[in-house]
Amino acid sequence: MIGEIVLRRMKNVLPIWLALLLPVCSAGQGGLTSGKSSSLPSAPMPQQVIPPFSSSAPMSAPQSPAPPSSPGTPTLLSLKDAQALALKDNPQISVARLTALALQQVTREVRSNLWPTATADLTAVDADPGSRITAGALNNPSIYQRAAAGATVSQLLTDFGRTKNLISSANLTAKAESQNAVATKEQILLAVDQAFYNALQTQAVLTVAQRTVSDRQTVADQVGALYKNKLKSELDFSFANVNLAQAKLLLLDSQSNENAALASLSAVLGFSNLQNFQLAEDTDTIAPPQGNVDDLVSTAFAMRPELLSLEFQAESAKKFQTAERDLLLPDVRALGAVGDTPVRNPIVSSWYWAAGVNVEIPIFNGFLYTARAREAALRAQAAQERLRDLRDGISRDVRTSWLNATTAYDRLAVTQQLLEQANLALDLAQARYKLGLGSIVELSQAQLQQTQAEIGNAQAGYDCRLALAVLQYQTTGF
Repeated sequence: MIGEIVLRRMKNVLPIWLALLLPVCSAGQGGLTSGKSSSLPSAPMPQQVIPPFSSSAPMSAPQSPAPPSSPGTPTLLSLKDAQALALKDNPQISVARLTALALQQVTREVRSNLWPTATADLTAVDADPGSRITAGALNNPSIYQRAAAGATVSQLLTDFGRTKNLISSANLTAKAESQNAVATKEQILLAVDQAFYNALQTQAVLTVAQRTVSDRQTVADQVGALYKNKLKSELDFSFANVNLAQAKLLLLDSQSNENAALASLSAVLGFSNLQNFQLAEDTDTIAPPQGNVDDLVSTAFAMRPELLSLEFQAESAKKFQTAERDLLLPDVRALGAVGDTPVRNPIVSSWYWAAGVNVEIPIFNGFLYTARAREAALRAQAAQERLRDLRDGISRDVRTSWLNATTAYDRLAVTQQLLEQANLALDLAQARYKLGLGSIVELSQAQLQQTQAEIGNAQAGYDCRLALAVLQYQTTGF
C-alpha cells in the first residue's frame, strides 16, 4: 500500500522534473555544438609548453631515409641519417616527450584550485507530508515535496600560500621531466653513435677476415703444391691448413658480429626487424680532446640535463615541503547558492539564494599534517643528497671519458705504426720462407701478428670516434 502511494506521487512529480531537465540539457548541448551561442566562460589557457628538447636538435627531425623495400636492396645510411631516424621512430623518445607533456597538465590541475567551481543541481522529491528524517543522524530535518533547479558556486579566498606553493612544485616537476626528456633523447643519440660505430667496426673486421682467408688460402695452396712435389714437409702443409682454418673461424665470428651489430642498430633506430643498411663512413677529421679536463667538468655541471632535472626536482621538493607545512593554516572559502522551486510546499519560497564565507581551521587530526610536513622535509633533504651524488658521479664520468678519449686518440698513431711493421715483418717472413731460410712457424707467427695489427688498426679509428662522442655526451649531454 505504501509502495503504491509513493509510486503514484513520483509519477506526479516526474513530468515536472523532466520539464526542468530538458532546457538545461538543451543548453548544455548547444554550448558543446555551437561556440557562438554559449555564454559560458572559456577554459583557462593551457600552460606554455616547455620544449622537451634543446635548440640544438629541433622538434621536426630531418628527412630520414626510407626503410629498404626488400631485404636484398641495401639502404645507404650515414650517421646523421641514423640519428634522424632514431629521433623520429625510437619509442623511448616518444615516451619521454609524452610524459613531459602529461606532467605539464598536472600544473593546470593544481592551478584549478584558484578558479571558482560551479555546479548545477536538479532535484525532485516526493515525501509524506509532515514527515521528518529521524534515524541515521543527530538532526531531524523536514522533507517537503518539491522540484527545483539551482546552482552552487565556491571560490577559494586564501589558504595562505599553500596552493601557490603546490603550483610552483608542479611546475618545477614538469620542468624536471622536460630535462629528463632531453636526457633521454641524448642517451638515444649516444646509443645510435655506439651502434653505428660498432657496426662499421664489425664490417671493417669482416673485410680484414675475408682478405686474411684469401691470403692464407693462397699460401695453403702453394704449400700444398710444394708438399705434393716433395719440396715441403707435411709439417709445413699442416701449419698452413691450421692457419687457414683459424682465418675461416675469424671470418665466421666476424659475420656473426656484423649481423648482431646491424640488429642492434636497427633496434635503436626503432625497427622491429633487421634492416639491410649500407653504412657510410664518417669522413669528419678526428680532433684531439680538450686539454683541460677541469673546464669540461665545469661545463658538465652547467649543461648536463640530468643535473638540471635533479635541481628542478630539489626545488620542487622545497616548495612541496612549504605547502605541506601550510596545511596547519586556515582555509578561507566563499560559498554561494541560487535557484528556483516551481513545485514546492506553500511554506517554501519560490526563489532562494544564500552567500557566506567558511573558515576551516585545523585543530587536531592525529598529527597527520605534522607527519606530512616532516615527510616532505625529509624528502627535500634526500633530493639535495641525490643532487650532490649526481654531481660527484658526473665529475667522475667526465674525467674517465676524457682519459679514454685521450688514450684512444693516442692509439691511432701507435696502431698505424704497428700495422706498418707487421706488414713489413710478414713480407720478410714470406720472402725467407720462399727462399728456404725461414720455417713455417716463423711465417705463421708473422701472419698472426699482421692480422691482429690490421684488426687493431681498423678498430682504433672507430674506438676513437666513439670515445670522443662519449666525452661530448658526458660533458654537455648533447
